[in-house]
Amino acid sequence: MTTPLTKVARQHEIRTVLSIEHIRSQAELADALQRRGVSVTQGTLSRDLVDIGATRIRTDSGLTVYHVPAEGIDSTAVSGAQGSEATGARLSALCRDLLLSAEGSGNIAVLRTPPGAAQFLASAIDHARLPSVLGSIAGDDSIMVVTRLADGGPEAASEFISYAEQDPRS
Repeated sequence: MTTPLTKVARQHEIRTVLSIEHIRSQAELADALQRRGVSVTQGTLSRDLVDIGATRIRTDSGLTVYHVPAEGIDSTAVSGAQGSEATGARLSALCRDLLLSAEGSGNIAVLRTPPGAAQFLASAIDHARLPSVLGSIAGDDSIMVVTRLADGGPEAASEFISYAEQDPRS
């Protein structure tokens, strides 16, 4: 099997491994990926785990293993501060990588991305279930984010810009 060395392909492989194996550590995950032909550094692997929303859970047998929710599954299974921290880190990383600009008017914020990236970012926004966001609609390179408040568009645009400006080391 040949896997392209793209972020999306690598994260797909991580999801696949975590769905079929009980992985207890990042070192185990790196080894499993290596067997599948994917070489990754520990730092990249750590960021990828945050990006895909991986958490550690205890199995029925008492092992603590990595778990990643299936696409489209309610992300509220991760509770409290840990869930919001992971959501914030994921949105921050994606906004840093993909957000070109954000403007708001009324209850709408329009986000611009590179061509082909809008649907990926919009999906992450929808899965984050931000309290201020009703939903999003994505084209090829732009996203319309509808806010719950009649005048929430400019604030939402500022919020996404803030996500993009967050320091990844903090």
